[in-house]
Amino acid sequence: MDRVQAMQVFLRVVESRSFVRAAETLGLPASSVTGIIKRLEKHLQTRLLNRSTRNLSLTPEGERYFYRCREILDLIDDTESSLQGSAERPQGRLRVDMPGGIAHVVILSQLEKFQQRYPDIYLMIGVNDRQVDLVQDGVDCVIRTGSLHDSTLVARRLGELRWITCASPSYLDEKGIPEDLKDLQRHRAVHYFSSTTRRGGELHFMEAGDSVNVPVPGTVAVNETGLYIKLGLDGLGLLQVAEILVADHLRNGELVEVLAGMRPAPVPVSLVYPHHRFLSPAMRAFADWTAKLFSNVG
Repeated sequence: MDRVQAMQVFLRVVESRSFVRAAETLGLPASSVTGIIKRLEKHLQTRLLNRSTRNLSLTPEGERYFYRCREILDLIDDTESSLQGSAERPQGRLRVDMPGGIAHVVILSQLEKFQQRYPDIYLMIGVNDRQVDLVQDGVDCVIRTGSLHDSTLVARRLGELRWITCASPSYLDEKGIPEDLKDLQRHRAVHYFSSTTRRGGELHFMEAGDSVNVPVPGTVAVNETGLYIKLGLDGLGLLQVAEILVADHLRNGELVEVLAGMRPAPVPVSLVYPHHRFLSPAMRAFADWTAKLFSNVG
């Protein structure tokens, strides 16, 4: 059994969540992929995958093996690259996930420059506001905002985002401009909820050096940043959002900041990857490039 090939096939099956899709991307018959995984499990004397007609997931042993395979194969790629004199030309496939707002405003607008600088890196960019499972979803690294609570992950700080409270002129004409936190009693907000919390009805402020959470009623809640901003532009209520994501709307007057002297504390932005994940030249290049982008973002 070619153990390196078996590792490569195993990784592709996990990343594709399908034997058939893995076979298609590898250019192999589906029966060959199935046979390789069966021989691998027999060789290791353990089951790596839980299989059902609709789902494919890692066993605990399979998850550990997945991490090690990624590390081993990345080391092989890195060693070969260095011998080929391409240390200054990182290469390979890199799967990155990030929130929609950051993707559209910060990353995608500059992506052509990244491709010009690193033409041998094939970027797979997943865009959503939910927190993905890096192993189960086959993701190399993610960009996340806020504090990191998962001890199995490593975070490289990229920068921070300044958050503001704002609303459309039409909404402020209807409800008035709030001058202090008590004024929020007569206002409504567009609520945002995530996969980790269903509580989306509070706005956050700093008052006299203290963090204050203020419940503000609303009539709609969403879990996607682009839609959240659109509803604010449509006049459905107050928004609380990273300033960089609505900078153009603020400049052209489509949104107006309120309670500027009570802005909430800035939120950290980090590049996150598993503890056991080898920091490949491609990931290092992406991390360095992204950190430079965020050095110009507030």
